[in-house]
Amino acid sequence: MIAKMRKLNLAAMRYDKDAILDALQKTRAAEITLHEEAENTTIPAKDDAALLSRASDVESALSSLTKEAEDYQRDHSLKTNLLKDGFDVSYSRFMAMKDCGEKADSILRENGRLTAEKAALKAEYAAAEREEKIAGIYAFLNVPFAQFRGTKKAEISLGAIPAAKEEDFLAIAKKEENDTYFAFEKLGGTENFAVYAVAYLKSEKEKAEAILSSASFSYCPYAAQKTEDAETGKSLYERTLQKKEETEKALKKNAEEFYALAKEIPFLKTYSDYLAYEIEKENASDDMRVTERAFLLEAYVPEEMTETVRAALEETTGACYYDFSEPTEGDNPPTLLKNDKIVRNFEDITNMYSVPNSREFDPNTVMGFFYALFMGFIIGDMGYGLAMMIGGGLLWYKNRARESGMKRLSAVFAFGGVFAVIWGVLFNSLLGLQVLPFTVMPDMQSDMWSLAGVNVPSVLVISMEIGVAQIFVGYICRAVQCWRRGDVWGGIFDGVVWAIFSVGVCLAIIGFIEESNLPALRKIGGITAGVSLLVAMLTAGRKEKFFGKLTKGFGAAYGVINYASDILSYARLYGLLLSGAVIANIVSSYAMGFITGGNAIVAVLGVLLMIAGHIFNLAMSLLGAYIHDARLQYVEFFGRFFEGEGELFTPLGSTQKYVYLLPATAAEKAAAAAA
Repeated sequence: MIAKMRKLNLAAMRYDKDAILDALQKTRAAEITLHEEAENTTIPAKDDAALLSRASDVESALSSLTKEAEDYQRDHSLKTNLLKDGFDVSYSRFMAMKDCGEKADSILRENGRLTAEKAALKAEYAAAEREEKIAGIYAFLNVPFAQFRGTKKAEISLGAIPAAKEEDFLAIAKKEENDTYFAFEKLGGTENFAVYAVAYLKSEKEKAEAILSSASFSYCPYAAQKTEDAETGKSLYERTLQKKEETEKALKKNAEEFYALAKEIPFLKTYSDYLAYEIEKENASDDMRVTERAFLLEAYVPEEMTETVRAALEETTGACYYDFSEPTEGDNPPTLLKNDKIVRNFEDITNMYSVPNSREFDPNTVMGFFYALFMGFIIGDMGYGLAMMIGGGLLWYKNRARESGMKRLSAVFAFGGVFAVIWGVLFNSLLGLQVLPFTVMPDMQSDMWSLAGVNVPSVLVISMEIGVAQIFVGYICRAVQCWRRGDVWGGIFDGVVWAIFSVGVCLAIIGFIEESNLPALRKIGGITAGVSLLVAMLTAGRKEKFFGKLTKGFGAAYGVINYASDILSYARLYGLLLSGAVIANIVSSYAMGFITGGNAIVAVLGVLLMIAGHIFNLAMSLLGAYIHDARLQYVEFFGRFFEGEGELFTPLGSTQKYVYLLPATAAEKAAAAAA
């Protein structure tokens, strides 16, 4: 059912606004709505820039700390609940975040320090890695770099030549060496580079550099530097490795400090949600009106929560004046669905199409029954139904602590599984095989009925009769909706008359089935449908003038074509049932043939085929059932009465991103009142 809403109209002093909003938030029963314009009032100025900036800083720190914690836990194979959202936070602890700004600042500063330190260390480490690659070429060298410096007339250079170029270099260098201006000596090297000492006359610099350039000679960067006279390639390489090791240790320490700070992630998440609430309060100003000293507020409150809201307002220290009134015709109250634990699971299916508006009939109870019934019909197998019940039940149990989409969807599949077992018994199907000594329903593949002289699959006819039944219920819902609004004749002519027409169609279909041996139903159903259609045509334009009455009447007659099209849409139930049943039968038949063949290896393959094949078939069947079942509800069923276009009731401060805010306890309420 949809909860009835009352409208709260409140006026108070502007300096009491924050306390009053906190009182409303504590009840979780007031959604602030746009206040109509009032004389001598304006929209209050909103000052949320500082809050938005602070919230952004906290989110940035959360992102940084979360990533560091994830990396640390992965690298150290740790599993904790540190990063888990949805943890419980008491109302008093949540509101105490108001005084935790200094603690949050301290965490943000420390996070900033560690972030800057890590960036600097990573830069140092990258530089050390680059240095290691270069210094590694000269790691074998025990001769000081200082010895490779030129004289007044000669240039002495130390450098490396790629191994692939060494032979070409030697061929040219040995030829030039005979001219006495150029000399070289190989000192050692690595797998990829050969290290040479090269000497040449400065007067022949161009020729010498041409030789070196052709060999991709890389001058040693350390020989030209003002290094210590005793610095060698070996000592430089060892110092580079030591620097890299020290930087690596500093990075590990930085990661440990980050992870130690990550213990504050739950605090930051709570603080972030509190800041979001403060921003929500600021944004609520857009819906208020103010004078120089007072502010005006309107909010929707569920009727059963009016006393709770009244008590919360009375507990505030400031004086406020308020009353509760009925929403007017021009108002658009939000929708609060109040269904039992079973029906609640189907609300998300309706809401995916459109949220019911607050003034209409809640379709979820009826829709939920048909949705589970149709899902069970589409699956139509005892084994698959048990799998749905067990799998859906386990998922529901795992998520039972919190309301969530996964929890509700798993319950929908579990309820669908109950009906799948029932239909499976009626069809005598267990994983596609007939195992019971009886079969209630016709065989979905072979049994045919003669419908007006045309052979039609029996189960196809049954699926369309089920469709007529749902359409009948849809028109009854239409009648109930009209009657709830005081439109008696609308309920009769737009609902009951078309429901009777559906009964006539159902009876006529049965009468036209030769195997039913009930030819009298053809006439009874035809007369019932014809008379009700005539009444519908004559009353369709009852609110119109003459020409409108005529067009509306013909429109009602033309609607029979759409009615027939809607009935045919229910053939998809049979199509999905048949495809899943055929695949199940094929999988089980082949698998049982392998299992009973007498070969152990083949038997194992048969078991694997049985498991994998049925898992795949069930998954595909569930996907088809979920989509096409919903389509039947949205188009064929909701099209009879559903209006939608509603918005879910969202009380002030009721939405948190990270935490689960527990209701204020009696002790907390008393303490707040005393304060």
